[in-house]
Amino acid sequence: MFHFSGFNMMFPDGGRSFQVTYKCFSVSMLPGNERSDVEKGGKIIMPPSALDSLTRLNVEYPMLFKLTNKKKSRSSHAGVLEFVADEGKCYLPYWMMDNLLLEEGDILNIESVSLQVATFSKFQPHSTDFLDITNPKAVLENALRNFACLTKGDVIAIKYNKKVYELCVLETRPGDAVSIIECDMNVEFEAPVGYKEHSEQQPATQSGGQAAGGNDASAGVAVHEELVETFKGSGVRLDGKKKKDSQLETPVLKKVLPRGVPDYDYQFGLLRFDRSIKPISDRGQEDAEATGEAAGADTDSFHGTGFSMKKTRK
Repeated sequence: MFHFSGFNMMFPDGGRSFQVTYKCFSVSMLPGNERSDVEKGGKIIMPPSALDSLTRLNVEYPMLFKLTNKKKSRSSHAGVLEFVADEGKCYLPYWMMDNLLLEEGDILNIESVSLQVATFSKFQPHSTDFLDITNPKAVLENALRNFACLTKGDVIAIKYNKKVYELCVLETRPGDAVSIIECDMNVEFEAPVGYKEHSEQQPATQSGGQAAGGNDASAGVAVHEELVETFKGSGVRLDGKKKKDSQLETPVLKKVLPRGVPDYDYQFGLLRFDRSIKPISDRGQEDAEATGEAAGADTDSFHGTGFSMKKTRK
């Protein structure tokens, strides 16, 4: 048995397993430049001594590890990204520390394992915002390239368009922990947490739509376009000639449209078509006929005989 900074590393005489305990920290505590690439995946950073031990033990590739928090009886699986951590320490993505209920500086047990290749996995998003992604399978496939394995019950975090989405691993086949390196895996999605089926929303939407439709209809009856008749009376030519048929008195109508009345009961995602109001053109014709009859009943203006300004030769 060997000792490194007060932590035990055990190598069984006849076996090829690797088991070690480290103090674990989140990636934000890693010395040097910020490593955002570690947060995007499911791999950890271990010290160089671990690589030497793994090499002498001839551990199978790819190197996969079982991470166990014995205090909370929580476990998960991960791959390794680099061997650059300080001795006695390892660095994990923050979402992985959340799954294992770990805090900065807690003791983590790491053991090498061999996992079966994945054939199927099922995920459930923790937010309905995941439905806004156009092609979620392609986004997930691209994000899983930074992962080495999946564990049933884990909540993984993927980043897309500067937004972090959390997905729960509901099922994995052929085991509860599988390797996803160079595999052909079928993926399914469960309905996101908080998502309601359309059939459940429809009755409430219909009742709300009917009430709102009644309000719209009453509002449509009360609001009309104002039709104003301009240039009342008959016109006379300056030259005294009779007007042509095309110049006979026709009412000139000016349409004054009212300002829109907002629907204060509008529900987002609902389109409402109100057919209780007639088109403006139809109402304009009816009002034009009524005003035309009234104008015909009036007496003609400019009574008397007309005179020509040009004298005729005798």
